Amino acid sequence: MEIPTLTNPVVSKVHLIGGEKGGVGKSMVSRLLAQYFIDHELPFVGFDTDRSHGSLLRFYADYTSPALVDRYEALDAIIETAVEEPGRRVLVDLAAQTQDGLIKWMEDSGVLDMADVSGIALYYWHVMDSGRDSVDLLTRLLDRFGQRLQYVIVRNELRGDDFGQLDRSGQLDRARGLGARVMNLKKLQDAVVQKIDARNASFWAARHSTAPDGPSLGLMERQRLKMWLASGFASIESLGVV
Repeated sequence: MEIPTLTNPVVSKVHLIGGEKGGVGKSMVSRLLAQYFIDHELPFVGFDTDRSHGSLLRFYADYTSPALVDRYEALDAIIETAVEEPGRRVLVDLAAQTQDGLIKWMEDSGVLDMADVSGIALYYWHVMDSGRDSVDLLTRLLDRFGQRLQYVIVRNELRGDDFGQLDRSGQLDRARGLGARVMNLKKLQDAVVQKIDARNASFWAARHSTAPDGPSLGLMERQRLKMWLASGFASIESLGVV
């Protein structure tokens, strides 16, 4: 089966972090990717589509702007930024139940065709927990776009460690046949995640701060975070999409 390729050289990359279902860890993946860009000195712009408690805005406010999916002008900024600032990655944290609005904007605006002509590599990161709903949503995504979109499938072990339903469904093999990359995001101890979130800390601040008003991670908790980040960064690098 033909794998989607750009007709023009890649000048910018747009990463849409989705999965449609709430609670699968989309924002955690967005935050990990943001920290990867920062640590590797890769310029990027972030957009957060969550109206009420945007995670990327909360943890990486200096790099992120809001983008409401019911306003085409806000979503237009995603593509316009990629075109106007070649080489700068665009990272979009998609809130739950925003996929229909995103798809309508993409189809009404000819986003995929414009991305191809403009040399924009558009990646959709489908973040999954171990439940059946995530498999069904992946099926719908592949049915909708087929080989027109480039996919990254994220098996998020923070939200379950048995992905047997995905393996048995045949949808992972189907996605790979369309050129999808697959990433396993390892589990991070719940107590570490809760302490980081309670202080609105970036992963860098959580790893390095020992101040009383910081995330207050213990020595071994910072070590576990360090190892988790290293594993996540290695997985991102292995995808070959950043």
